[in-house]
Amino acid sequence: MAKDLMRYDLMAQEALRGVVRQALLRAAMPQGLPGPHHFYITFRTRAPGVDIDPSLLEKYPDEMTIVLEHQFWDLEVTDIGFEVTLKFGGVPKYIKMPYSAVSRFHDPSVGFHLQFDQAVTGDDPAADSGPGSKPASRGAPAEGEAGQVVSLDSFRKK
Repeated sequence: MAKDLMRYDLMAQEALRGVVRQALLRAAMPQGLPGPHHFYITFRTRAPGVDIDPSLLEKYPDEMTIVLEHQFWDLEVTDIGFEVTLKFGGVPKYIKMPYSAVSRFHDPSVGFHLQFDQAVTGDDPAADSGPGSKPASRGAPAEGEAGQVVSLDSFRKK
């Protein structure tokens, strides 16, 4: 098979991040989230462009999950990311992040879940997965290394 010079993997990730953006745009409307919908958004706290309170960064040095349900304020959605104010221990904290920092998006009310690949480049394991970065290794196992077979039955609803 030919080498993927088009980088379809990155295009697909970017398209799926557009789903997150569209969901957040709906949540930012004056009427807020419709029905029982709510979001769990997990993001890399040290990713480029993330702005969070130092106390949160100390508590969550690598990754953090926020919940947008009943109590969130000042949700602003842009083409590159979003910002929101949430309460932690009763204290409002501002959070800003680009979509590239999001590692998981989940709406448990309807069982919708997205998980994003996080590319690793050079010395920085939290490097941004933008168009200029290299994807995480996904090819055949290295010589002498055995591949792993995963049964899809474990992921199916019963």
